Amino acid sequence: MSAQGDPTHPEAPPGMAMGVVTILMTLLGWSSVPLILKHFSGAMDPWTSNGWRYGFAAFLWAPVLLLAVARSRLPARLWRAAIVPSAFNITGQVLFTWAHYLIDPGLLTFGLRVQILFVAAGAFLLFPSERRLIRSAGFLVGAGMVLLGTVGTALLTPQAATKAHALGVVMAVGSGALFAGYALSVRKWMHGIHPVLAFSAISQYTAAGMIVLMVLVGERMGAAPLGLTGGQLGLLLFSSVIGIALGHVFYYISIARLGVAVSSGVIQLQPFVVTAASAGLFEERLTPWQIVSGVVAVSGAALVLLTQHRLNQRAVPSAAPAADELEDQLDDDPGTGPGAPAIPSPVR
Repeated sequence: MSAQGDPTHPEAPPGMAMGVVTILMTLLGWSSVPLILKHFSGAMDPWTSNGWRYGFAAFLWAPVLLLAVARSRLPARLWRAAIVPSAFNITGQVLFTWAHYLIDPGLLTFGLRVQILFVAAGAFLLFPSERRLIRSAGFLVGAGMVLLGTVGTALLTPQAATKAHALGVVMAVGSGALFAGYALSVRKWMHGIHPVLAFSAISQYTAAGMIVLMVLVGERMGAAPLGLTGGQLGLLLFSSVIGIALGHVFYYISIARLGVAVSSGVIQLQPFVVTAASAGLFEERLTPWQIVSGVVAVSGAALVLLTQHRLNQRAVPSAAPAADELEDQLDDDPGTGPGAPAIPSPVR
């Protein structure tokens, strides 16, 4: 008897194959963004890079808002609720992009694992229901591993004493803290608003901020991309599509099909994917002790997520959400996924 017809080998839940595809697309998409930003660091300044990428992403998301207006389904408080998350997103994105001009992509993405500590600290202050996680042994051990591994990855390199390296690491960690504030503020201020509408509004605010900064302080008011070849301009806009526009959609679909624990766990592989690609593209070389430290940091983040998943299962024993429950469950927590405030917000 084949496994498919054997009752002891049940078929995979509907949509699981789609979930595997979308989470791999999310991983590859978000891993490509640091590489593309590094690639263009010699062709344009950070203000221009952010202005063009977020401007194009906002253009792609605008139809979602227009459709909601046409159907009279735009929440009255949407634009007001999006102000604080957008402020965190703008400042976090500025530091994130600037860091690529100072340190290599692999080191940067390993450093961003510390974001999970900022999210947890904020959740402890804002959401009393999350305090049991932060007091658990699994979280404390995992958090210590993240901190130790991040410090080791940043310091165990010959460049550690240079000002550029130190500033780049500070910017990477700072962007992680601001992205944590973004995730927490979305959950607090945009509770009950569908995540697609929430992110669409945030994209418009973020794009407006990025374009204003590009015009005011960018080189030639952001005109540098006009001198790129068609292929290079397409690559820049591609990073906007895969990292900002489609990346979030793929991640939401993955959560619906695979659950939060699996989806967020796969995303923890991002630093290894980026480091491997950066070695080939930019000759980035982490020392053996940096790699060990990076493994410790990522393992710590995975332990935090695993601990959270187990605590959530004890509190509400249930299977991973079905695809048709996506809207209801994400409405409860549009910023970080259903019941998962300790999950880092996407990096783009």
